[in-house]
Amino acid sequence: MSTRIEYDLLLVGGSPSNLTLAYRLLELAKESGKELSIAILEKGKDFGSHVMSGAVSHPHIVEKVWPNYKDLGFPIEAVCTESNMSVLGLQKKWDLPSKYYPKSFDKTGYFILTLSHVTAWLAKVLQDKAKDVPNVAIDLFTGFAAHGVVFEEGRVAGVKVSEEARSEEDYVYARVTCFGDKGFISRDVIDHFKLRDCPQIWSVGVKEVWQCNEDYAGKVWHTLGWPLLEGTFGGGFVYGMKDQRLTVGMVISLDSRDPNMNPQQKLQDYKKHPWIQQMIGSGKLLKYGAALLPEGGYYSLPKKYSVPGAMLLGDALGVLNVKTLAGIDRAMECGRVAAEVLHDAFIKGDVSEAALAPYQSRLQDSFVVKDAYRDRYFRYTFMENSRLLGQYLPKVARGVDTGHPVLGVIKSGFPNPFQAAADGLRALALMEKGKDIGAIKYKPDYQHIQPDFTAPHFEEPQFDKSTIYSRADAVFYASTKYHEGNKHIDEFNADVCMKCIKAYEALGKTTPCVADCTAEVHRIDVVEGLRRHGMSLENCVHCRTCEIVCPEVNLRVKPTEQGSGPDFMGL
Repeated sequence: MSTRIEYDLLLVGGSPSNLTLAYRLLELAKESGKELSIAILEKGKDFGSHVMSGAVSHPHIVEKVWPNYKDLGFPIEAVCTESNMSVLGLQKKWDLPSKYYPKSFDKTGYFILTLSHVTAWLAKVLQDKAKDVPNVAIDLFTGFAAHGVVFEEGRVAGVKVSEEARSEEDYVYARVTCFGDKGFISRDVIDHFKLRDCPQIWSVGVKEVWQCNEDYAGKVWHTLGWPLLEGTFGGGFVYGMKDQRLTVGMVISLDSRDPNMNPQQKLQDYKKHPWIQQMIGSGKLLKYGAALLPEGGYYSLPKKYSVPGAMLLGDALGVLNVKTLAGIDRAMECGRVAAEVLHDAFIKGDVSEAALAPYQSRLQDSFVVKDAYRDRYFRYTFMENSRLLGQYLPKVARGVDTGHPVLGVIKSGFPNPFQAAADGLRALALMEKGKDIGAIKYKPDYQHIQPDFTAPHFEEPQFDKSTIYSRADAVFYASTKYHEGNKHIDEFNADVCMKCIKAYEALGKTTPCVADCTAEVHRIDVVEGLRRHGMSLENCVHCRTCEIVCPEVNLRVKPTEQGSGPDFMGL
């Protein structure tokens, strides 16, 4: 006879938002004496093994939730002492004077973090805290993924923990389920309750950690320009960490016109710049990884942040502010606020939709949504006017290489200086001055692809070939490991893939899933004389890029089983 496994609270994903929620709820339950049962499902083999981020974060939420964070050993790589916004030409770098870029890009005093280490720490302090709160039973499950949402009588009742669920043991039920994932499973809640009128849009972050011969701890650079000079939104980042380690990465939006954009190759091109070569030359690559970032902002937020039986937090909600590159503190604030709302609901014995509703109103009154509203047009500004990135930025980058960016731009000349001035004023009004143009609606990322688009060719800087890695070689540094039978990417219709292959190859290109994969998963095989889509799933770093850029919406990346996947610990 099977036994139904049921908790008061189920947290799907060992994310910073969910772990912050659990910790704060323990504190509140200790004060109130309320008896609770909590379960956390983490699909990675360890807490932090599937977590990757930049990451430079404002310390305010850490200081609020863990005022004794130093004594608890919160893992800080460095505190930012030097913050730069830079434009890269093909040979030179220009650090903008602080008055020329938004104050939000000044990260002085922020924590430079390795988010996988932070997540592992969050799990540890949570377990330590639980020992001091006997009225709360908390179970932490690693290597267990949520494979499907259970809906019963109009509410979220829990999740399936096996894709082929056959008995009650394959389900975990809860009075409230919180989702803090990047859309692997939370999308089904959003779709079921029709919560999103404006689609979420995505970027992919690709990142390496290097052991260097010099100490760059505390130094931060965010860059524009090389190698994104064909109009794609995005940029690079370099963060100095302790022990002479350096983070080198890029964030690249997936609404690129280029069907063969190749984010991992863009990162390699970024590293070819003489400035980065000087830092990593004779160094050693330690880790590589890739992960999605939700960047739709205010207008991509769901209409409701909670539904009957469930709440959305962090990346599942979509609270990253792309203008300020701030997501960690916002995710943690989601968890902190959710914990207080849930505690009140559990104390009153009422976890109805109405009882969970204060979560949304409190977030809307917080910096999380207020900042998102303030910066609501930042991403749209670059969609509205392709000249900003497609014409003007390359001119500025060329100007950097001439020795002075402003004079270089004047010498090269804009096609229409009056148009350039008008475009600049319009962008400034939308991004910085709060001009209101009403609600906007994005198109899904794949709808921006232009199959016949060919990126302009730029001569490459000189570089040390030993610092550059192919996708196949980079996978080694993502430490992927899969148990047999992990078929975690669905191809819905093989014939659709064959038509897509034919269409792109007729244009002299490969399909977006093959080109933009960050880890050499997707390939084109010849089977009985037919060109078919194939996958090397053992290479997958679980970033979901292929799914987002698939022009036929013919792929879905699902959670892995048994803790399989990459090991991002140290990223």
